Amino acid sequence: MAALTATTPARPRKLLASRKTRVGILYALPVVVYLLVLFVYPIFSTLLLSLKDADGSFTLHWYADALTGVNLSVLFTTLRISAETAALSLVFGFVLAQAISRLKPILAGLAMLVVVVPHFVSALVRTYGWIIMLGDKGLVNESLTSLSVPGAPFQLLYNELGVVIGTTSMMLPYTVLLLYGVMRGVDRRLLAAAASMGAGKVTIFRRIYLPLVAPGLASAGLLSFILSLGYYITPALMGGPNQTMIATLINQQVTKENQWNGAAAQGVILLVLTLAGLLLVKAVTSLGASRRKRSAT
Repeated sequence: MAALTATTPARPRKLLASRKTRVGILYALPVVVYLLVLFVYPIFSTLLLSLKDADGSFTLHWYADALTGVNLSVLFTTLRISAETAALSLVFGFVLAQAISRLKPILAGLAMLVVVVPHFVSALVRTYGWIIMLGDKGLVNESLTSLSVPGAPFQLLYNELGVVIGTTSMMLPYTVLLLYGVMRGVDRRLLAAAASMGAGKVTIFRRIYLPLVAPGLASAGLLSFILSLGYYITPALMGGPNQTMIATLINQQVTKENQWNGAAAQGVILLVLTLAGLLLVKAVTSLGASRRKRSAT
């Protein structure tokens, strides 16, 4: 026992004396410094700023202020619009990914190119494109008016409908990419076997296909929700005063009110919501992997 105690402290020194270990530490050092400077330090500084009063004393006033009154209403608006965006992205993304997954590989690749390439265009440019299309004299309203649709032209901008349309278009490529990968991984032999046993299309979809793609649906929905939480450009340009989201509120507090402490508290709350969503995505992904492993065995 004494010999074991005597040799235990020597192990770290022996490990550090290894040339392989020293080279590994040397290679990892730039990455560690990069993460500390650009990620850990800003987050830690923002957290400290949100806990300081004007005189530098410790306070939770900014968090209480962020969770009451108008700020709380903005938080609920952000959560609601993000949830609506995630739901619509899932619906349209599921239909698109399902259609693309049934195509031949060459045609599927071309279709995915059509879905992904617009995402490389600046979000600001795409948002202005939607503003032009959805305006009173835009393509959508002009088409509805020419078709004598009752109530046309409609108010499609500077309200929640406009914000959800814009944010859904921004999140749709992420949803399609995730769902397409999951759907391509589904073993079609399972569906054929169920059909050969007399199962109808609805039964096959409900009891076989949907459970297999459910983890992908959950991951895609959560990802769209998380990305929408911190989205700024589209809600700021296509929404009205009642559609103010957290990112817009943070920008207003910093640029117009010079209220860095309150903005820091809002940022920390947004970070906590994002981390919670990411943890949920990881849990859902792990659950899906375990289900696929059990079905494979």
